[in-house]
Formats: sequence, C-alpha cells, structure tokens
Amino acid sequence: MAEKTLTRRGFLETSAWAAGAVSLGGHRLTHAHPEPDAVKIEAPFHGAVLNRHHGNEVDGGLEIVVQGTAPAGRQIAVNGATARRDDHRFEARIVLRQHETDILATTVEVPEQRDRVRVVWDRNSRPRYRFAFDDTSFCFRDIWQQQYRSLFDCFFLGKLRDLHEEYRTKFVLNIYYTTADEFDLTKFPDRYRSEWRDNAHWLKLAFHAHADQPARPYIDAPPEQLIADFDKVRDQIHRFAGEETYSPTTIIHWGEVRPSAWKPLADRGVTVLSGYFEQQGDDWPVSYRMDPVRAEYLSRHDALKDFPSGIVFSKIDMVVNTVPLESIVPRLDRIGQDPNQSEIIDLMTHEQYSWPFFRLYLPDHAQRIETAIRWVTEQGHEPVFLHEGFLGLTD
Repeated sequence: MAEKTLTRRGFLETSAWAAGAVSLGGHRLTHAHPEPDAVKIEAPFHGAVLNRHHGNEVDGGLEIVVQGTAPAGRQIAVNGATARRDDHRFEARIVLRQHETDILATTVEVPEQRDRVRVVWDRNSRPRYRFAFDDTSFCFRDIWQQQYRSLFDCFFLGKLRDLHEEYRTKFVLNIYYTTADEFDLTKFPDRYRSEWRDNAHWLKLAFHAHADQPARPYIDAPPEQLIADFDKVRDQIHRFAGEETYSPTTIIHWGEVRPSAWKPLADRGVTVLSGYFEQQGDDWPVSYRMDPVRAEYLSRHDALKDFPSGIVFSKIDMVVNTVPLESIVPRLDRIGQDPNQSEIIDLMTHEQYSWPFFRLYLPDHAQRIETAIRWVTEQGHEPVFLHEGFLGLTD
C-alpha cells in the first residue's frame, strides 16, 4: 500500500494518487473547476471496479476516498458521513463492505441536491491474467481433415498444451461456426469428446462469430441475429466437446455489437466482454459501441461494470500478434507499473498467424505468445478464465 501523505490542500491521499498515478475517476482535488451549480461525484467513476490498489484495506472492507464538486457553502454528506469542503470541492472517506455499493452525496440543507454512483468491490482481487485466441477455425478444419488420433497431434493445440504444462496457462479459443470453404462445426467429430473434457480445466471453447467475413458482422445486427449465431456455436461445442469445455463468450468478433444486445448476451451467461477501448480519431472501435465517456475511462482501467446488463467490460492489454517480439516485455513493463491496469492482464491474439499457409503468417508468433506468458508468470499473475467467479476469481 502506498505511503500516506497530506497534499498541499490538506486532504489525506496516497502518495501515488497525489502524484497522479492512481485515480478512481480521472479527477483530482487540485484541479481547477468553474463554480458548480449542483452536486457532482467525480471519483470514483460510476461502474468502477475497485480493488486493493484503490484504497485502504480495513477489517471487512475497503476504505476509499469519494471526491466531487458542489456549490460553495453547502454542507455535503456522503453515505451519511460529513464531507470535508475546500471551496467548491468536497471529499469524504467511506468503507465498501459489499460487492456493490451505491455512493450517495447529498446537501445537508434544503433544497436538497444529490448525486449517486455505484461501484464494485473486487474483494478477493489479486494479480491474474487470461489468454484468448480470436478467429479460431483452422485447427478444427485441420483435425477434421487429418483425423488425428489425438487433438494434440494438431501442432497448434499441441503447442498450447506445451505452454500449459510449462506455465499453467489457461486458454479460451473463440471459434467460428464455419470457415470460408466446405467446413463447419457440424462436421467436427465427437470422438474427441472425452479428451476435450479431460483438458477442460485449462482449455475452453467459446462463440466468436458465424464466420470471419463479413467484417464487423454484428456492429448493427439485430440482437436476435447475434443470439442465433451464438446458440449455433454453443450447441456444437456441447455436442462435440461437452458442457465442461464450453465458455460463455468474452470477445465478439470485431468487438462491435449494438448496446441493445448486451442484456440478451448476459441472459445467455455472458458476464465479461473484452475490447480495445482505444480511440481512433473520433471513434472508439472494438468497444462494443460503448459511449465515449465510459470507453475513455476503460482506456485507462482494467474493468468497468454496466449495471443494466450486468456485464463487466475488460480492457485488452495486448493483442500479441500486433506487437513485435522485442517490444512485448517493455510494453508489459509499462502496464505493470500502472496500478489501474496491472491487476488484470487481459491478453489475446489471433489463431491464423500461427499457420504457415496464412498470407500474414508470423514465424515468431509462438515466441511472442510465450514471451507474454512468461512475463505474467514471472510477475506472479495467476492464470484464470474471466467468466468464472468475478473476473476469474471464485474465492
């Protein structure tokens, strides 16, 4: 836990926070603001997932600082606790004791003004990582064509097993229903079912899309179309690999769906959706069409919960196939130094870059994958499936 210091304005903060390294909502008390005409909670951010880095761990709870603005001269209470005032700024300390907590800031005098946010406490948080493969289809076609004795006679799955045995890594393969040729999942045999089940503790399968093309297939598709494709892939996974191997999806192809599809996905068991949350011009691609305010927050934080759907959105920290081998460790080192982004390392890559026949084949793809996995392992991160428990932690 960072050393406690008094800021020049007299408020107790962590030294990292006072230096701008840790921020619950992207604001600090020392920022200048125009005189407000209403109560506004600025930190923590609505939907924030808070862990040990964002406050003081106390008996049975997490003590956090709530910051905001209000008209000067108005007394403010935050969840019943009197806030300290400094001109038009206010600050109060509260303790989170439940998984989710409503934070209510109100004026004590009439006429009453108020603002409310809800946050999530990641009570059992500890460093962890996940690794996912998008666009997975070639390995299924290869096994179907070659009729291997074992799944792991396919070199791609064999390499994943080697990595699991070396680093305990868990993998999720996000799969297509069909490739661009004659193969689809209905042709994949069920004779490997017991082998899938025997390895389901580290290797799972999830829906990604109906097919690789067209690009952005669900960006404006009716939720019913997305769910129909989702169900087709889920049913085939159940058929040939068993329910133990199935994972609710965490990455939709291209990371773009109508927000109206979030709740239907949650109704199918989806609890986490991962995206890039990186701005390109005026757009936020691969962000599930989330509004820019929340997408910008996620660009600097591990996770954010959308309460109406119940889905937690996770920021992907690295797309391994896009990062040169020599840049992987330096980039992860930078992420590891940011307490807002280092608790959950969300890694993914794309299956096709592993196959020599693919036009953009990366001869060092396996090295890139292992380099990223070695880094998180050496940093003490635990391999998890994000859909299990809360963001991968079940205890």
